[in-house]
Parts: sequence; structure tokens; C-alpha cells
Amino acid sequence: MAEPNKEKLHIRLHVYDEEIEVTIKREDEEFYRSAAKFITERYNAYAQAYKGRKSDHTIALMTLVDVALLYQKERAHNDTSPYDDILKRLTAEIESALGEQSK
Repeated sequence: MAEPNKEKLHIRLHVYDEEIEVTIKREDEEFYRSAAKFITERYNAYAQAYKGRKSDHTIALMTLVDVALLYQKERAHNDTSPYDDILKRLTAEIESALGEQSK
């Protein structure tokens, strides 16, 4: 069994204008750093477009919606349930046809 200290990693992430300390699984470090960079880039884009016209809170929410929208699109793109349904129907038809042939 691996030691707890070797499985977890304590890192600091720079997100927009703030440092955030998190304890993560060691194998997830690259994903956390990439996510922090992505959020910062998106926030900066919204801040540049809306600073002075929208509050920091609203800009943060716009960033959050942008990230969530990307997630939802990717999730829908990777949804395999329609393919699973087609495969089940085709399998049932093939089994039915093979069953009729063996009679």
C-alpha cells in the first residue's frame, strides 16, 4: 500500500489574481494546473471586454458559465448511449435472424 504522503500533493494554483492552495492526487497535478490556466485565460478575456461595465462577481460567473458550457458540449459529444441503443437493436435483430435460420 502506498504511503498517503506519496499519493497526495499539496500545490499552489494561480487563478486570475489569486493563489489557491489545494491538496490533490499526484497523478492529477497536470490537469489542475491546466484547468487553472484555462480559467485564468477565460476570466482575462471577459475582464478585458467587460471591466468597468460589469462587476468582478459577474465576470467570474460569466467565466463559470463559459467553462460549464464547454463541459456540457464535450459531455454531449462523448455520450455513447445512442450508439449503445443501436448496437442492442442490431444485436437483437442478428440473434433473431440466426435463431430463425437454425429452426
